[in-house]
Amino acid sequence: MGKQYFAISADIQAFIERQHVFFVGTAAADGRVNVSPKGQDTLRVLDENRVAWLNLTGSGNETAAHLLELNRITLMWCAFEGKPNILRLYGTASLYHPRDAEWAELLPLFPPLPGARQILVVEVDLVQTSCGMAVPFLDFRAERDELNHYMEKRGPEQVEQYWHDRNTRSLDGKPTGI
Repeated sequence: MGKQYFAISADIQAFIERQHVFFVGTAAADGRVNVSPKGQDTLRVLDENRVAWLNLTGSGNETAAHLLELNRITLMWCAFEGKPNILRLYGTASLYHPRDAEWAELLPLFPPLPGARQILVVEVDLVQTSCGMAVPFLDFRAERDELNHYMEKRGPEQVEQYWHDRNTRSLDGKPTGI
């Protein structure tokens, strides 16, 4: 059943790299808990205790607001094919924007995606697997391309305006750092 580790092994990294979707969970000291699904080619295992994730523009920016207040994060993957498995990475995250020096270092790790908003580097302090026996089989057909088309159509200036109009505060009114 479930096991705990203090590092990302080669087998765990391979599992992460095979998945098409992962989930991000964060919470501030009060207010709503946020769980967001993430897709596309936006996550890299940097080493046995660090992952980097390219956060794309979305309708909200809860993760950023929560991390500015209470720096803890959980990433979760489910095996929707093959052997059942649920994987969670627990840790803390550093958040980088296009204005930060770290952005230029980290961005080349990812394919060019329109609307790239932040890069998070998660320092993993616990890796946990669990059975996943109740997770259904699901077939992957393709990545959705609507977000990329939407952001490309807007262009960089309109995307940045979108951030200022819709991504500067969380649902609970907390600042997001944009």
